[in-house]
Amino acid sequence: MRPLHFISGLPRSGSTLLSALLRQNPRFHAGMSSPLAGLLHELLGAMSNRNEFSVFISDEQRQRILRGVVEQYYGPEYPAEVIFDTSRGWCGRMAVLRSLFPASRVIACVREVPWIVDSIEQLVQRNAFSPSSIFNFQPGGTVYSRAEAVANGEGMLGSAYNALKQAFYGEHSERLMLVRYETLVSEPQKVMQAIYQFIGEPPFAHDFERISFDAEEFDRRAGTPGLHEIRPQVAPRARRSILPPDVFRRFEHDAFWQNPQLNPNDVTIV
Repeated sequence: MRPLHFISGLPRSGSTLLSALLRQNPRFHAGMSSPLAGLLHELLGAMSNRNEFSVFISDEQRQRILRGVVEQYYGPEYPAEVIFDTSRGWCGRMAVLRSLFPASRVIACVREVPWIVDSIEQLVQRNAFSPSSIFNFQPGGTVYSRAEAVANGEGMLGSAYNALKQAFYGEHSERLMLVRYETLVSEPQKVMQAIYQFIGEPPFAHDFERISFDAEEFDRRAGTPGLHEIRPQVAPRARRSILPPDVFRRFEHDAFWQNPQLNPNDVTIV
């Protein structure tokens, strides 16, 4: 199997931008979220004891089946030498990835949490006539109900946040690297150098002035045009939040990765 790595972390935190940069390297494949994490999740359930025939399936067989799904998914259609698969779910599957792909690494994109909620709210308000898949295509609600929905344990942000903390403090944290959105947009060269070192690949000269990524059709079907839109140049952009101050304050101390005392496993953070 070719070198395989995983992009995960929090939503609205730069995974699309990171993929767009990585795919500039002709040896690499990187894209938006794939169906693989969901497929493995469903297969694990199907091979569990809820299936009366699971007595005939050993753990070794389960591993071969799951590994085979990933290897077949990235078949001849993906001729790149190094594969990056993206899903917010991978941080919750560190033990599975360790067993299936021992040489793999997980790159988790993170961002100050109030600005994640703000970014989601901006998308919703920008597409006022297009209910989003983020909220199961349900129209209506307020910024308060939407913030609550994305932040709870089953929400787009909350589930990813909990999985990130599990990976960060878990026994496989040496395989994890956190990439701060704030660093990615202000010091992209520093971030890319750190990633290449982390995955053990020779450096590549990336172009931070001409970046492209097209997911317009997917975003339209998701009822959220602009969900994977990136600007053609990497640069920080200052703006005011559209969140009410109390909503913003609710999340402003959630970036645990900012405190070195809360990093007992010395996870790499850039």
